[in-house]
Amino acid sequence: MRVIAGQYRSRPLQSLSDSTCVHSDRLRETLFDVLPRSWFTGQRLARSLRRDGRGRHRSVQPRRASGIFCGIGKETCPVAAGELGALGIDSGFEVHEREVSKALPLLESTGVVCDFCFLDPPYRRRGSYGQVLGYLSQSLLLQPASVVAAEHEKKFDPGERFGALLRYRRLDQGDASLSFYRLR
Repeated sequence: MRVIAGQYRSRPLQSLSDSTCVHSDRLRETLFDVLPRSWFTGQRLARSLRRDGRGRHRSVQPRRASGIFCGIGKETCPVAAGELGALGIDSGFEVHEREVSKALPLLESTGVVCDFCFLDPPYRRRGSYGQVLGYLSQSLLLQPASVVAAEHEKKFDPGERFGALLRYRRLDQGDASLSFYRLR
């Protein structure tokens, strides 16, 4: 596996083939081709407003992390942190070694608002898609412009709608697919 673009282009990354999903270069290129480039320049500011349960906005302390990684494997999180360190990236990220169902409420309680969420649970854990997408659809982690992308097997459809979260695009690449969701 390698970095496909940006200042770290072509740098090799460690892979744990048994415990991590290895994305094809082409699938990763497809993902980043459809997302706004401004999201990955490091110039976006954390949001300082957050919706409450009644649709009102209240001021919160903005979070400054550019990337938040969650994983449950004993090997997965240290590999992610190690790869970031090997690339010379020592700030602007958080690594949470916990089940995503526990990480999302924690992040929400601390004022995190996401521009982009990428889900890639192990394909065998099909129930994870509905659980995570359902939670995101009613959480304060997303704003109207947020995009959620879920990688999944081509032969598996995670669903069109989860509460206020609606799929607006699906891209197939080989045996894998990416489904893109937004709040509606």
